[in-house]
Amino acid sequence: MANVSSRPLSPCIQICNIEPASSLCQGCGRTLDEIACWGSMTEAEKAPVWKRIEQEGYVVTLRQEMR
Repeated sequence: MANVSSRPLSPCIQICNIEPASSLCQGCGRTLDEIACWGSMTEAEKAPVWKRIEQEGYVVTLRQEMR
């Protein structure tokens, strides 16, 4: 898992399109609830979301780019 400091403030990549079948944003991989609450979530609350979207390939962290 990536170090918190190597992550951007948000996984949003300005490709905002919710996939009806999965209810996930095709750009960042978050649900509508995760997107809506992101600004008020603690780092501990964001951690499992980051882990999931990193594992699913939605976000590339600095550590992954350096490989």
